[in-house]
Amino acid sequence: QVHFRESGGGLVQPGGSLRISCAAARMITSTFNSADMGWYRQAPDKQRELVAAISAGRTTNYPDSVKGRFTVSRDSARKSIYLQMNNLKPEDTAIYYCNRVPPNESHWGQGTQVTVSS
Repeated sequence: QVHFRESGGGLVQPGGSLRISCAAARMITSTFNSADMGWYRQAPDKQRELVAAISAGRTTNYPDSVKGRFTVSRDSARKSIYLQMNNLKPEDTAIYYCNRVPPNESHWGQGTQVTVSS
């Protein structure tokens, strides 16, 4: 049973852009629009970190590492959240996951791989 489905990752050159998506599974769509959501990433040999958060009221927060470069948004009709990533850097390379904020530890999916390399 999959709770969130991430997609849109890929290989991009430094300075490039990428938009990734996360769609909620049917079983959680009834509460998705009322939930605070976020994008997390995990690079090799590093802890998973929150890189973008968006509340049910669409208030957003970002850590300094991505502020000004990443933009998170949500679509109530499609029950999805998105992450627009601009001016990508090699240190952004990671698997990106979506989940609630704070996360439901049983809802981690497979994520989508973002690789920034020249």
